[in-house]
Amino acid sequence: MTCDAEPLSRFATCPGMNPDLQDLKDRALAIHRRLCEAYDCPIPYFHSLDPLSELISSLLSHRTRNADSGRAFKALKARFSDWRAMMSVPAEDVEATIAGVTWPEQKAPRLQAVLQAIEERHGSLSLDFLGAMPVEEARAWLESIPGIGPKTSAAVLSFSMLRKAALPVDSHHHRVAQRTGLIPQSMAVGPSHRALAALLPEDWDAQAVYDHHEVMMLHGQRCCFFKSPACGRCLILDLCPTGQGWVEGRRIAALKPESTPEDRRSSRSRER
Repeated sequence: MTCDAEPLSRFATCPGMNPDLQDLKDRALAIHRRLCEAYDCPIPYFHSLDPLSELISSLLSHRTRNADSGRAFKALKARFSDWRAMMSVPAEDVEATIAGVTWPEQKAPRLQAVLQAIEERHGSLSLDFLGAMPVEEARAWLESIPGIGPKTSAAVLSFSMLRKAALPVDSHHHRVAQRTGLIPQSMAVGPSHRALAALLPEDWDAQAVYDHHEVMMLHGQRCCFFKSPACGRCLILDLCPTGQGWVEGRRIAALKPESTPEDRRSSRSRER
């Protein structure tokens, strides 16, 4: 990844070339501390799955509501004795079992292909060995398999029983990071994983990294909405340039007097 696409002063992943990197780190830490106080860190992990099962769960969840992907995962566990059994049946059987998720016709063969790739590359159908790898090495191994991107690799390492310090970024987390200026508005979710991870303290453990993702996600869900964000009650408004701009814009708009019918008639007369 190069730094050419964005002004160097905004790019958090180019150490030595970014004079504002420390400012971004300080802002990220200030946001983390304030949100953690509001959302009651440390936050309990919501899964205790082995890493292979977490991978299946994460792949099912893509563009799918949590309730629907959760039902699909349970349906797979009930239908097949183990993941090897799921890998061995026709894709149509898997598709029928996960019919409630988005794009089941794509996800069914992808799940089987990913499992086959893991067994071919590792020699067994397990991801437990990733626990002995450094986070970046483990993520690279996962992402070398077609169908596994940065969000999925981070989810497997963070959410599973491996409990490693990998930072996932979902759409809510990404939106809050953009609006608070931690990443450029033009940066997509994929590359934002590396940019946002670079802002976190190197000595953070897995729980702290997990908490950071969770509080950013929760703030996006509960306050920093995609449409009509609740900036007026946002507890990090003073750290959010976007929100400050919106609040000021609304304040100025509220000060403008409403035009009367006479004003509008006079304006039309002048236009003639």
